Order: sequence, then structure tokens, then C-alpha cells
Amino acid sequence: MTATPLAIRTIGVELSANPYPIVIGDGALRQLGEQVLARGIKAGTKVLVVTNPVVNEHYGTTAINSLEAAGFNASLLVIEAGEEQKTPATVGLIHDAAFAHKLERGSLIVALGGGVVGDMAGFAAASWLRGIAVVQVPTTLLAMVDASIGGKTGVNHPGGKNLIGAFHQPRLVLIDPSTLATLPLREFRAGMAEVIKYGVIGDPELFEQLEAAGERLSSMEALPADLLQQILERSAAAKAKVVAADEREGGLRAILNYGHTLGHVVEALCGYGTYLHGEAVAIGMVAAGELALELGLWSQADQQRQRDVIAAAGLPLNWPDLDPTAVLTCLQGDKKVRDGKVRFVLPTGLGQVEIRGDVSGDQVLAALERCH
Repeated sequence: MTATPLAIRTIGVELSANPYPIVIGDGALRQLGEQVLARGIKAGTKVLVVTNPVVNEHYGTTAINSLEAAGFNASLLVIEAGEEQKTPATVGLIHDAAFAHKLERGSLIVALGGGVVGDMAGFAAASWLRGIAVVQVPTTLLAMVDASIGGKTGVNHPGGKNLIGAFHQPRLVLIDPSTLATLPLREFRAGMAEVIKYGVIGDPELFEQLEAAGERLSSMEALPADLLQQILERSAAAKAKVVAADEREGGLRAILNYGHTLGHVVEALCGYGTYLHGEAVAIGMVAAGELALELGLWSQADQQRQRDVIAAAGLPLNWPDLDPTAVLTCLQGDKKVRDGKVRFVLPTGLGQVEIRGDVSGDQVLAALERCH
């Protein structure tokens, strides 16, 4: 990491083919145009900024003004962006705007918003003219620490979450923590689930910092600014390291799915939008912890520490009342199934996980029964 006079930090995602920076710092959004120029995208380039109504109200003008001041030909598309909107039809609206604004292969799409906007705008960029550049400007905690980094884009299918998509790495990820000031409390807490995930899968020091913060994790107002900066930097660095080692999820990167396999079941069977993604991941982490106990992989004490941090962040713990047969059927539709076997990321200690493909349906259901 390197510092600039403006106290903005840069973390590199060191991919062999297309490395890119994650730029983090208060006020970074006002530098969007300069940062895009610094990535080798020339002034005069057509840029389509994709955002949602709420984010547009607070930050759309700032983004457009910064791009235009740097000499870009910028236009704006505002789309509805709840999880239920994450469909091929919405991506089609972005394609329509790309056509209307005559975006070319050298043009750029900027995703300004949370993970849903980032996923859809990224997928639109991956598929327009067989791939144009995208810049991710996340405005939610969840998107800042997870969704915007790594190039996974896509939309949901009625049969499962993110089944339609592509890997399409951004040219730049620009994170401005000040945009979290307008984030609803529930969304902030949902993002903290992904932060906790990084502590469990590989950063025990971060986990201990979260433990020490206690209930201050549950709101933006209570969280010290220096801890927020550390959370953003450590989470981004953790994601960048894993992505650089395994860009297309062939092996190591699968550990980033901790809490997600069972969390996606919660989202799918309860109906998208009932639980926020981070809330479902929190429930999924508790469930994965119980499954690890079922298999003798870690201790009850570690599971309790995980539960305590998740609870301190104001996140749900309990598995919803779901039909067991539907749960097992939904798991079989997971993207990570290999040869018909569901692959679970399970903790062996705080800061370490392993991937298991030998878990029976009965073991899953026994673990879930203890999560009610």
C-alpha cells in the first residue's frame, strides 16, 4: 500500500494480464475523472455512468461533474437496483443506453452504487461489443469490501443467484468512505458480514479488532474513522490477494464463498429481497460454523466467538424455517457443485478454512436444525 498527500491509499490487484488499483480515501469520488485518466483512458472518451435513484440523488452530480471536468463525454443512466431487479431484462436497459449513447469498444461504463448496480453494470460492460472497460465505484460497505473487487459480474436466474454472468475485471475500483454517510443502517450492517468473513477465512488480527470493537460495529456513527479505514484496507487487501492468486475461482478463491453457499439458499428460498445479501451471509456463516462442529473441524468456543461478533454487528443468526428437501435441492443448484457434490467452505479455526466436498445431506440438516 502507498500513501498520497491526500491520505488516499492504493492497493494493487496484481493480476498477470490486467492488474488494477483499488483507490481508497475520503473525497475520492471527486477525483473520479482524474483517476480514470490515470488508467490510460483518454479525455473525450464516452462514459456511461450507471446508478440507482437514491445514489444518484446524493452522488450522481459529483461523479458526472468530475468526469466532465477531466474531459470525458459523460452520460447517466438511472436504474432500479433492488436484488429483485438483478435480471437479464435490467441489463438489457443498460445495453439500450449503450446503444443510444453510441458506446464504442474504447468507451467506458462506470458502476456507481452497491453490489447490484456493480454486478449488472459489470455484466453489461462484459457483454457490450464483446467487452468494454468498466470502473467500479461502490457506495455500500458490502460492495466496497467485496462485490466491486475481483471481476465477478452477473444476474440472477429463477433457479439460483448469479447463475448468469462473466468474469470481467474493472480498470479501477474507487472507494470513497464518505459515501457511507448516506447508507441505511441495515445496509451498513449487511456489509459488515463480509468484513467478518475476511477475519474468519484468513485474517485473525482483523477478527480480533472486530471483537474488540463490539457493538460499535453495528452503526456507521459509532465506528471510529480509523477502524473503518483499517476495515476497508484490510478487507480490500485480503480480497485482492485471493483474486490475484486465483482470478477465475479455480481453487483458492472459493474460500471467499464462506457463508455464501448456505446464505444463497436463504436468499433463494425466502425470496430475493427478504434478507439482504449480507444478512443471508451472516446466517450462512453461523450455519457453516455449526456444520464445522458437526464434522469436528473446530471448537464450540470458536463458533461462539463467531456468533458473538455477528450478533454485535446487529446481524441475524438464526436459520429460517425452510423445508429440508427444498434446502438440499437448492444446494444442488449451487454454482460450485462438482460432480454432483456440494463444496462447502468450512472453518477449522478463526483465520483458517478448508473446502469440503464430502458432506452428506443428513449432516447439513443436522447442523441447520441447531441454528433455529
